[in-house]
Amino acid sequence: MAGDKIPYPKHVWSPAGGWYSQPKNWKANTAVAFGVIIGITGLMWRLSAQREYRTKFPEEGRFFPSRYWSKGIIEHEKQQNEASKSVLSSSSS
Repeated sequence: MAGDKIPYPKHVWSPAGGWYSQPKNWKANTAVAFGVIIGITGLMWRLSAQREYRTKFPEEGRFFPSRYWSKGIIEHEKQQNEASKSVLSSSSS
């Protein structure tokens, strides 16, 4: 008798499948759920990176993770690099 399942009413319904539920396709369901979660997270990350706006930009040489995906920071650093190159080329002439 040890390890037997406890008797439960058969008429009880649960969205999770009830007591001792183990659907045959649980692996596929789990994969689909994780795929949806990863997809939504990726879309929200992309939207956030596109809409990110900064009034103060990160200091030069300081580690700043969003430096690699934030459109505003990337454009700001390109402008800084072009400005420093033009200053270097004008001073060498």
